[in-house]
Amino acid sequence: MVRKTIDVRESLRASFKDGIFAALMGGVTDHYAIPLALFLGATVLQVGLVSALPNLLSSLSQFLAVRVIYWLGGRVRLLVRLVFSQASLFLGIAVLAALAAPHRVEWLLVLVTLAALCGGLAGPAWGSLMSDYIPASKRGQYFGWRSSVLGAVSVGSVGVAGVLLYSLRQVGFRGGFVVLFCLAAIARYVSAYFIKQMHEPPHKKDPASDFTFLMFIARFRESNFLKFVVFAATLNFASFLAAPFFAVFMLRDLQFNYLTYMALQVSASLVALVALPLWGRHADLVGNVRVLRLSSFLAVLIPFFWLLSHNPLYLMLVQMWAGFAWSGVTLTTGNFIYDAVTPHKRVRCIAYFNVINGVAVFLGSATGGLLASRLPPLAGYQLLDLFLLSGFCRIFAYIFLSARFREVRHAREVSIRELFYSVVGIRPLVGPVQD
Repeated sequence: MVRKTIDVRESLRASFKDGIFAALMGGVTDHYAIPLALFLGATVLQVGLVSALPNLLSSLSQFLAVRVIYWLGGRVRLLVRLVFSQASLFLGIAVLAALAAPHRVEWLLVLVTLAALCGGLAGPAWGSLMSDYIPASKRGQYFGWRSSVLGAVSVGSVGVAGVLLYSLRQVGFRGGFVVLFCLAAIARYVSAYFIKQMHEPPHKKDPASDFTFLMFIARFRESNFLKFVVFAATLNFASFLAAPFFAVFMLRDLQFNYLTYMALQVSASLVALVALPLWGRHADLVGNVRVLRLSSFLAVLIPFFWLLSHNPLYLMLVQMWAGFAWSGVTLTTGNFIYDAVTPHKRVRCIAYFNVINGVAVFLGSATGGLLASRLPPLAGYQLLDLFLLSGFCRIFAYIFLSARFREVRHAREVSIRELFYSVVGIRPLVGPVQD
């Protein structure tokens, strides 16, 4: 049998082009789905469901991820079909925004959930492919660079979307949302075109990697990776108690216009662009676990900052802190999975990781939605109590779970304080590796 030649460089170029258009799409869908739900008349509970239900169902779909890959005959084939379907669903959301039909919020929930299902099934396949392309020693640097460049594209997308909505305020926001989601659909169709150009590295089914979800979670006491998963899931639960409702707080309670909302979102993304390469270089030097502990500690503090002031300039600083912190969490979480799991087990472990985290996000968002209208007002706002609760839950996750797992590759030994000083440029880490 003739072995097919795999061109890694060509595949990475195609993946990067896919990433550009995926970032254009994500700038709209990640930041303007909740504003669209509010425009269509969604309640706070429905906003929670718009965030919660897609995460739940997309995470449960992970159980099928490995089986579907083998059924379709490869990861690239699966990605092309899922991305094309996702683009069509975003086109459906654009049509929904244009209609004055009843039950529009419910239909939005259905379409957003189906789009999330496509994204959920695609995640393990994409992660497995990229980890095959990139050697372990280069992942922090590569993904830090990639994320910063694509993040710049996403920032531009968020900014253009906000300006477009604000410029149409006199005519009506309906047309703006229609245009935004049409553009998101077109960008995703282009993504499918470039994914089709990626090559499929050999990926044989290994009986050792064929383990069930129950077998996976039964190894909690001895599994370093599963302890990491529990920490990530608990942090996500705590964060998503509040995460879907920051937009509600800004647009409904504080009455910010779309231009101010856009500026606050962009400020977080801009700082993330600068921070990602810094986090990536330090992760390659000191390991993903130390960077994750530092960045997650910074993320723990975010809800408390929202209690101090609601001045837009102050909240812009808070958003900048959030972009800095969460960029480190996101980067090192993904890279740790690639380090801790062998290639043959990677698709299944990514799938199980996504299942557990998706359920945590669902429970956090749903709980937040239920509590949002039932908590007593704090400083005149019910959502501030929810932010406070989220902060205390984040503290619990950090104190009791962040030290339960360890680094899996050789890395430089430094303290969290030394790492922080180096990341912000006060005292860069230089010199030989110390034991």
